[in-house]
Amino acid sequence: MKAAPFDYFRPASLQEAAERLSVNSDDGAMILAGGQSLVPMMALRVAYASELIDLNAIKGIDTVSRSERGIAIPPLVRHADFHSSDVAPGPLGHVLATVSRHIAHYPIRQRGTFCGSLAHADPSSEWCLIAAALDAEIELLSVSGRRRIKAKDWWAGVMETVREPEEIIVAVHLPLLPDDIQWGFYEFNRRAGDFALGMAFCCYRLTEGLITKPHVALGGIEEYPRRIPEAEAVLEGATPSAEVFGEAARTASKAVNPLEDPATPAAYRRDLSATVVRRALTSATQTKSSPALSA
Repeated sequence: MKAAPFDYFRPASLQEAAERLSVNSDDGAMILAGGQSLVPMMALRVAYASELIDLNAIKGIDTVSRSERGIAIPPLVRHADFHSSDVAPGPLGHVLATVSRHIAHYPIRQRGTFCGSLAHADPSSEWCLIAAALDAEIELLSVSGRRRIKAKDWWAGVMETVREPEEIIVAVHLPLLPDDIQWGFYEFNRRAGDFALGMAFCCYRLTEGLITKPHVALGGIEEYPRRIPEAEAVLEGATPSAEVFGEAARTASKAVNPLEDPATPAAYRRDLSATVVRRALTSATQTKSSPALSA
């Protein structure tokens, strides 16, 4: 199939894009950055755009910027830009480099964007999981100005967010991670490159051998990725061990409300949630920031 007819507009600035979107969003205008989800959906006619507003001619929005507190990821930063851990300082760069290699396939990573993943809001999006796990903030632009939304408030359901039709994601803000962070990521899918059936990202610090400030987040299990406070409570103040990790994993599986589809029963995803949390936590004990990850 081919997409239904649509108009095409190529703005020279984000402000021009926002002004155009404010006029035509009620009629179905949409933003195009990477297009790796939107364009196939339009071709299958499960998505309809009256107009595509293409950001790719806008200069200066394709490079990650750094500050003392974190990084800002603008709209045209591609998945592949994270293949090198140099994209962000310290452990955060290694986290992003590791996770990026689990996203779809190499050609898709050359075009798809971080911000586009947050806009599309697929439950199985790796970047959505990272945003939830690290308490990202999503910065939006419209003709009315800018606003920021915390990741925990971003999702409204399966592939639904609180972004208004006339708003553009102009940056995703991620905090830097301390040098002594312990982190682990584990994803399960049936074939390399397929959508994840379940995945977990976990991180924590150690104070006198005890876990502090744990983050446990799941993706692909529920309607949207989120941190699991019940599992984090099990970890807080505990000594890292297989027994503690197993208890946190079982607690996470009890706390979720799993998705269900004809191929994957809810009970399967509930069991899977325990597996991916346990394996991510086990991986965290082995994680060391290493230059080899930037290869």
